[in-house]
Amino acid sequence: MDDVFVGSLMSSPVYTVSNDTSLQNAGETMREHEIGSIIVVGDDDHLEGIITATDFIHVVAEGAPDPNATVATVMSTDVITTTASESVQTAADIMIEHGFDHLPVVDGEAVIGVITTTDLTAYLSTTEDPSPS
Repeated sequence: MDDVFVGSLMSSPVYTVSNDTSLQNAGETMREHEIGSIIVVGDDDHLEGIITATDFIHVVAEGAPDPNATVATVMSTDVITTTASESVQTAADIMIEHGFDHLPVVDGEAVIGVITTTDLTAYLSTTEDPSPS
């Protein structure tokens, strides 16, 4: 996998919201586009955070969520990123080390894609023979 690059597997386009977007609107966008995460950007389209389906599960599990609460209240802000030219192996290692299912892909300051465990699984299912049980 060292000769396969993130740019060839990443999901794109990137769906983004601003940090003042309501959780309800962010959730509707994720459901509409059948995605498991959405990138939170500032006025200059600079990456500010990410919100995932897992974040929504935590919100619901913690009690009756306020649908008008903003994504800023639950988004992850310490976001680790990768680049399109990074090897898939390195990206997968980052995801495993940190327990991520979604890793934003950047070009400078701009988010250009997201590589997900689904992207990696789809790639592996077409390149690897199943191991015997």
